[in-house]
Amino acid sequence: MRKFMISRRTGPPPLNFWLIIIGVFFLLPGVTRSAADRPFAELLREPVQLKKELVGVHPRVFLTEADLASYRKAARGERAAMWKEATEPLVAMKGAPPAPTPEERRSQNDVAHAITQISLAYAIEKKPEYLEAARKWILTACRYDPWGYSNSKPNVDLAAGHLLYAIGWGYDLLYSDLTPEERRIIREKLILQSRLLYDYYAYKSGKRYSFSQNHTFIPMTGLMVASLALMGEAPEADQWARLAHAIYDRVLSTYGEDGYYYEGFEYWVFATPWIIHYLDVVKQSTGEDLFDQPGLRKSALYFMHSLLPGAGYVFDFGDIYEGPLTRAGIGEEAQRAMPGDRLHSNYHLLYRLASRFQNPLAQTVAQFAREHQHVNMENIWTFLWYDPKVQTLPLSQIPTWHHFTNAGVVYWRSGWDADATAVAFKCGPPEGHKAAAQLKSYPEWRLSTGHAHPDANSFILFAHRRYLTGDTGYSGITLTAHHNTLLVDGKGQQEDGRHEVFDGVPYDRLNEIKIVNLQADAKSMTVVGEAMAAYDPALGLKSFRRELRVLSRDHLEVSDTLQAATPRSFTLLFHADKNVDITADRSFAITSAPVRAEVAVKQPGKFELSVQPNWVMAPGAPGSIETGEKQNRNPRVHLTLPASNGAAVITDWKLIKKQP
Repeated sequence: MRKFMISRRTGPPPLNFWLIIIGVFFLLPGVTRSAADRPFAELLREPVQLKKELVGVHPRVFLTEADLASYRKAARGERAAMWKEATEPLVAMKGAPPAPTPEERRSQNDVAHAITQISLAYAIEKKPEYLEAARKWILTACRYDPWGYSNSKPNVDLAAGHLLYAIGWGYDLLYSDLTPEERRIIREKLILQSRLLYDYYAYKSGKRYSFSQNHTFIPMTGLMVASLALMGEAPEADQWARLAHAIYDRVLSTYGEDGYYYEGFEYWVFATPWIIHYLDVVKQSTGEDLFDQPGLRKSALYFMHSLLPGAGYVFDFGDIYEGPLTRAGIGEEAQRAMPGDRLHSNYHLLYRLASRFQNPLAQTVAQFAREHQHVNMENIWTFLWYDPKVQTLPLSQIPTWHHFTNAGVVYWRSGWDADATAVAFKCGPPEGHKAAAQLKSYPEWRLSTGHAHPDANSFILFAHRRYLTGDTGYSGITLTAHHNTLLVDGKGQQEDGRHEVFDGVPYDRLNEIKIVNLQADAKSMTVVGEAMAAYDPALGLKSFRRELRVLSRDHLEVSDTLQAATPRSFTLLFHADKNVDITADRSFAITSAPVRAEVAVKQPGKFELSVQPNWVMAPGAPGSIETGEKQNRNPRVHLTLPASNGAAVITDWKLIKKQP
């Protein structure tokens, strides 16, 4: 979005100041009002133009020849070790590209990443073998048909975005080293795929977009890269760029202003690079700087507080891998989440934000992740984005708790050491409180919150280097029962039991899911959430207020106050990461050796405890998300009360570490 920053001053500004501002808004060419004030159709008319000095020049998209010369010098000098690290895993040098059209999940995405890596490696090092590999991979991908999956949005989804970005940039970087025939083949393929994508997303009356969903903005990044690479060679390129630019105005507006990423950490890792790539390519090629977004400025806070103590994994709200299976290092997703037992976090994004904002916090968090040997996708960007001039902070200067007010999520830990106790609590609407007003302002916005979960008033607990209780991971059929929260008459929150549980639910009602009180310091925390609005009004739930109190690093208390218009059966759920046992009539224990959470039920008088399997329908193949494999991911405790109009439940949690 475009903004004018006016510094604070004493007294009213002079009249000529306001005349200047009016002139800037309405008279000067190329300067516009805030995108939030403008209809989408008007945004589509805004031109996207290359810098004058870049017209007819290659390379120009992300880097110019002068930029490459500077990086070439750095790669041979003070940053040689980082360049070596970036180019060691050049996939394109390890074998031939898959052919003819791979349709395994993410396979074409991986081809795209291989192309960008090898293309930049050649542009900097000029090794003939790199050029040969880049040609082979690009020309093979140009023969793929479709781009993506033939049974699910062929040519217009994630793979199309990945390949437009990779081949568009490869075409730009290698332009002078390609033969005229190679340029023709690549250019015609880029034009064909850009047309298909544009036709699918082209605006017309009644058209709606899922601006905040990665399946929208990843293709738009690819379209913008291809458009800027082809300007002057494809007559439609400026039209494609205007569409991507208009959609991205809303993408940036709807990004969580507190830095929290509503789809979960896995999707922050997967999706956020594309926002950064978009901002980079627009700034480099056109001169327009759109980086200054509040959510991006706060991304380092989201990243750091999402990390579990020890930085080996994360609090996994939302869709993220396979929950306890992945945390145990088993299952289909474990290697993707933690290749070589190192967390794939894409921390290098924080290097870019640290550089752009000259932000010591972002630099500190990126360095912290690097020191813990996290892994990046497209590691060439680590080399490009790292700015050694940005200072770092002592970890002691980063607060050990944070409230993401828009998302309704609180993180607290006893310290930044690996042995710390850490708690996360969630009670907010799926895309944050700000979305309630924005949905009214943006009639062309269609929510697509399939990666958000019905988990209001849920919590996750980690202590003594062990994950004790928390979430279940990515599922095809999304259930409240997968979280530490409440069932009413056996029913969960929202439209429980499908993938996109919030579809069709009035957002004004969802916006009433909120944190109503928070008191926190370095030694303790009390957080209170009200989640009544998360449930179908037909259930007659009048209040579900949960108070989670951290009394010390080894002592917590969870108090639930439940009220209903008519007698209802209430069931509270507590998931175990590994083992759980009913230890007495009024207690149970969750064990993840060497630590054990001993949980006593202090209230009410009557209830039943049982341990049940936590069955999950894993996501199916692309296009068939709700038809995956049935998995028993972890056991859970059911604390069930007799039917009543209300109850108060208090569970007392004491953490005991068994000494070796």
